[in-house]
Amino acid sequence: MSTILITGAGSGIGAGVAAELAKAGHHILATDLNLDAAGETARAISADGGQAEAFELDVASADSVAAITGKLPGPVDVLVNNAGLQYVSKLEDFPMEKWEQLIAVMLTGAARLTRALLPGMRKAGHGRIINIGSIHALVASRYKTAYVAAKHGLLGFSKVLALETADTDITINTICPSYVKTPLVEKQIAAQARENGISEEKVVNEIMLKPMPKGEFISIEELAGICAFLMSPAARNITGQTIVVDGGWTAQ
Repeated sequence: MSTILITGAGSGIGAGVAAELAKAGHHILATDLNLDAAGETARAISADGGQAEAFELDVASADSVAAITGKLPGPVDVLVNNAGLQYVSKLEDFPMEKWEQLIAVMLTGAARLTRALLPGMRKAGHGRIINIGSIHALVASRYKTAYVAAKHGLLGFSKVLALETADTDITINTICPSYVKTPLVEKQIAAQARENGISEEKVVNEIMLKPMPKGEFISIEELAGICAFLMSPAARNITGQTIVVDGGWTAQ
């Protein structure tokens, strides 16, 4: 079984994927900017019979990333770069400090933590890096310039790192789901309703689900299952790839 470090594991996709992978017997290192939230995830996993530890981590901080590398119980086999946030606004009204924060967390932060853990993976001769991207790594939506830019950048980062790690058994891939019903998406519904001047129900049906021929939100179980596959020996030659889980959105 693997030791898996998951960022943004205090809620949403991170917490859900952590719980699902723990059920398979993996040792989870749940990290989050909010230590209490990470601790809640770890406690829930332990109560369910799994193995998990919680750590405070701000991926946008070089000091925080340096500090956590000295606290980890041992080598990290799998890194899941999941930490993220959203801000919905026209560019003219978009606070630049918020724009920079989104890039710092979802793009630079992923690179910073990967860079810190990569030497350990090289020493072990094995590693799996899984980025949680988004349908917005492939397409755009209005009022999400920073988020879309960060997620598009993540794909380029992954492709380059795939080439740099091709000399050993390390892979890096990006999972790109369309909308997953999480607290982050719940907040987006209200923000999109405000910016577009429509009801929240219309945001769900017309903006979020309409582009998806399947017409359903993506589940945590789907994302965890894809992570499990990418960790498996069957995926050892899958690297630098974009795994799109979009209900048919980009097939049109």
